[in-house]
Amino acid sequence: MRVWFDQAVGGLPRQFWLLWTGTLINRLGSFVVIFLAIYLTADRHFSQSQAGLVIGLYGVGGALGTTLGGVLADRWGRKPTMLTAQFGAAALMLALGFAQHYPQILVATFALGLFSEAVRPAFSAMMVDVVPEADRVRAFSLNYWAINLGFALSAVGAGLAAKVDYLLLFVVDAGTTLVTAVICLIFIRETRPARSPGDSRPRHSGGMIAVLTDRVFMAYLLVSLGGIAVMMQHMSTLPIAMTAEGLSAATYGWVIAVNGVLIVLGQLFVPRLIGGRDPARVLALGSLIIGVGFGLTAFAHASWFFALSVVIWTLGEMIQSPSNATTVAALSPASMRGRYQGLNSLSWSAGTALAPVMGGLTQEHLGNTALWIGCFLVCALVAAGHLMAGPSRQRRMRQLAPATTFEPPAPVPSVAEPVADAPAELPAR
Repeated sequence: MRVWFDQAVGGLPRQFWLLWTGTLINRLGSFVVIFLAIYLTADRHFSQSQAGLVIGLYGVGGALGTTLGGVLADRWGRKPTMLTAQFGAAALMLALGFAQHYPQILVATFALGLFSEAVRPAFSAMMVDVVPEADRVRAFSLNYWAINLGFALSAVGAGLAAKVDYLLLFVVDAGTTLVTAVICLIFIRETRPARSPGDSRPRHSGGMIAVLTDRVFMAYLLVSLGGIAVMMQHMSTLPIAMTAEGLSAATYGWVIAVNGVLIVLGQLFVPRLIGGRDPARVLALGSLIIGVGFGLTAFAHASWFFALSVVIWTLGEMIQSPSNATTVAALSPASMRGRYQGLNSLSWSAGTALAPVMGGLTQEHLGNTALWIGCFLVCALVAAGHLMAGPSRQRRMRQLAPATTFEPPAPVPSVAEPVADAPAELPAR
């Protein structure tokens, strides 16, 4: 166990652990988004359609935020972008909690989505900057583990806080965001790669147009979008399917909780399984496992069978998530990592929006069996797409490899910004 623990967490840069700590603290207090719909309908007595518009505006703001955050992370720097987004999100969280009128809530929620999601590309880009390529699978697995652990605990904490006062949700969420911002302000240093000596090319040559015309990367996002749309069915059509089988909302709750428990218990073992393997093959295998898990739902009529399907697709998710992150990192030129991470986050927002629409239409007009078999077929196509695109991705990764090593200039020590341990070599969502 000691050897395994050293292999799982040992040797990662100090700055990675500061980012990891910030992730965990922030996720532990991520109360508001989880309970926003309940708060709006049960406490503020808005209609379901009014609540839906509010949540939709959060998504629109988030989509703009990830794009803007990616551009700012490259042009302005990772740290200034993160600080602006985090301090702004903390203030807006309190503003939303104290907002009294519906128009105020709409504006505050839109702005909150923009600021909250703008931090993701900068965070991911900074993690790529500081973690050596050989350690990125481990680093992203650890970060994914922290996200799920924090989310699981925050769901419990949010329920307890809501019993006391819904305003407490906003205060605690703002507080944890503020703590994360302070950690970033005091301990984290800028990591945006410096331009090589003698390189006369503009730092941001091509801008966002260059990313959008990167056929290898855009093909990756397009293939991944199908997998995202399938994964997000667990939040939209799965509870409807379980209700149709006569199962209660509480049963859905514990069945879906299996997903988080498995990730928390098993994610740290994943790097040993996939480390050093072809990312395209790992992504293809993960897609097939996810497809089998969702496909088996077509034959589920009891809670234990639904739980079994969750176990299967969670295993696919566990091996696919760090491979997705490392692939995006490897395909991103150092000077435009923020933009690439921003578009990757945007693809997740698009998949999350697309999933309930496509899944709901299929479920309503063709039935549950067609929906789940269709999910398997989509995942099979996604797996084939990853395998077909594998060689072109490998060529692109080899071309970018010399530029992916982070070699920061010697930092100047200061009280407000202590020097982090220099990495041997040096992505975040």
